[in-house]
Amino acid sequence: MPKAIEARTYEEALAWLRDHGFDTTDAPGTTARVFLRKYNVSAAIQKGPDDSVKIFAYPGYLIGSEISKLVNRGYQQFLKTSKTEVPATADHLKALHSFAEELKVALGLPSLYNESLGTVSEAYQYDRIKDRDKPEVERPKRPWEVAGKQAAIAAKKGRA
Repeated sequence: MPKAIEARTYEEALAWLRDHGFDTTDAPGTTARVFLRKYNVSAAIQKGPDDSVKIFAYPGYLIGSEISKLVNRGYQQFLKTSKTEVPATADHLKALHSFAEELKVALGLPSLYNESLGTVSEAYQYDRIKDRDKPEVERPKRPWEVAGKQAAIAAKKGRA
């Protein structure tokens, strides 16, 4: 039988977050919007019109002072900001997962089975699918196509 989850009010959620080790910082120039930080992961929540809590900025690992976005490219996950992109390590993913699960508890949101298994990316960009909808002549060459051609040329030169 599913367990009933009670949504918390904005003030209840803030109290829970502070009691459980989250650093809270009021967003400049706004009322009822707070940045949260724990495990070097950050997110932002805001007060809804009916005293509910809404997520304003989804959890992301902090790179510098910017909240990164987790991007899955099929072979590797990356932390992407407006300035840089770095491969996500197991420690990054564990921190993101822990933060997201605790945030769900704080806000009274359900913890879904597929999300509880591991970190879920905001975007999935598989390199073999990208640009597949374009005509073949307009598609950029894939790394394995370029490498294969260069390897063939090098092999021919080696035989001559």
